[in-house]
Amino acid sequence: MAPTTIAAPSSCMLLKTPFSLKRGSKALTLNNGRRLSKRLFSCNAIYNPQVRIKREGQPETLNFRVFFEDASGKKISPWHDVPLHLGNGVFNFIVEIPKESSAKMEVATVELYTPIKQDTKKGKLRYYPYNINWNYGLLPQTWEDPSFANSEVEGAFGDNDPVDVVEIGDSRGKIGEILKVKPLAALAMIDEGELDWKIVAISLDDPRASLVNDVNDVEKHFPGTLTAIRNWFRDYKIPDGKPANKFGLGNKAASKEYALKVIKETNESWAKLVKRSIPAGDLSLV
Repeated sequence: MAPTTIAAPSSCMLLKTPFSLKRGSKALTLNNGRRLSKRLFSCNAIYNPQVRIKREGQPETLNFRVFFEDASGKKISPWHDVPLHLGNGVFNFIVEIPKESSAKMEVATVELYTPIKQDTKKGKLRYYPYNINWNYGLLPQTWEDPSFANSEVEGAFGDNDPVDVVEIGDSRGKIGEILKVKPLAALAMIDEGELDWKIVAISLDDPRASLVNDVNDVEKHFPGTLTAIRNWFRDYKIPDGKPANKFGLGNKAASKEYALKVIKETNESWAKLVKRSIPAGDLSLV
């Protein structure tokens, strides 16, 4: 299968000046030609990359992987190398699970280059008990720190994963597709005691994107959607005999401002992770 090419403009929280970084090199090269020691920064966002998607194996098998490559064909990490920020409150969102599907796809955070794969349990592929009704995936360059207890959400610790996004637009995404989105709200899901943020967002390509800019707009133009998202994530484990998930922040969706705060904090946590200021454990930083 021929790789899919996706353009992804870049910025980096740790360095406002655009730069390029070749793997294996010892320095960052800025646009003005000045070179800086690689030791000063551990942010691996590549400047103005052409990202290609390469699928290996057959879907819904244990060896199926969706890898990301740069323009030269070298593998990169969707979690670490695809930039988060696009400016003006717009972010990159990577689709892991297309809407109206049930295979539980996710970035393999412990595998080299963190490809997207189908999650497993006891050697068997995992599926949700019913289709998810929205595009679902991650914000790159974010991380929910499992050593940090969030005092605003019942002291829950992070779930050790990138931040999740629920994209409410009309179009069905594809696994590995990178969409430009704007955040609208945040839900503080607590899953078996771990904090698992759900950022509600919309693709800028959606026909109604200009109509929604905050949580109240979602209720107006997508009535019932926030409740449906909360209930879906609350109840999806019940058919497997597990208790319902809980939600903090009064069981309600928080504002866009709060969602941006979550993104900022988890981006900062990711930056500490890739600088190795925090132990990475089994997580792949490549």
